Parts: sequence; C-alpha cells; structure tokens
Amino acid sequence: MKIKLDLHDIFNKGQEIDRALRGVIDEAIAKKAAMVEIIPGKGSGALKKKVLRFLDQREIKQLYHRVEKDGDNWGRLFVHFRHDAPTGRRGRGR
Repeated sequence: MKIKLDLHDIFNKGQEIDRALRGVIDEAIAKKAAMVEIIPGKGSGALKKKVLRFLDQREIKQLYHRVEKDGDNWGRLFVHFRHDAPTGRRGRGR
C-alpha cells in the first residue's frame, strides 16, 4: 500500500504543512503502508528542504525506515516504512 501527499495546495502555510506531514506519517503507521509519496513540487526547492528537515527530526525519524529522493523527478520524495513485529529483528543473530 502506498499513500500520497501532495503539498502544492498548502506550500506557503507552515503549520498546515507540518500537520499534513505528521498526519500522513501517522496514517502510514496505522494502515501499515509500505511507502508514503510526498510531492513538495519542484519550485525553488525550499518546500522540499522543509519536508526533509521535518523528516529528520528525531521523534519522526524513528517512525520510518528510510527516505528516497526520486532520481527522475526531484519534486518527489518517498518515505519507506518497515512494520516489523516488536521482536522482529531480534533472535536472528548471525
């Protein structure tokens, strides 16, 4: 499952951007989505930087697995999730 968030309509509303980003992260966790596609758009790049700063916050960063920048469309980001069981990675020592 993939969830999509297009920020074009709220590109200049800082508080709404943060709420929308937090909301889509929470939705992905609740629905166990594998990925969230975030579209900050191309523009000046300021909104993309804001999104990346949001995602880099410690309390947010621990909620997802990794962020991927789209190599073909620099106005798009992918946030990947792993929904492991609480002990999913333990006990596999090699």
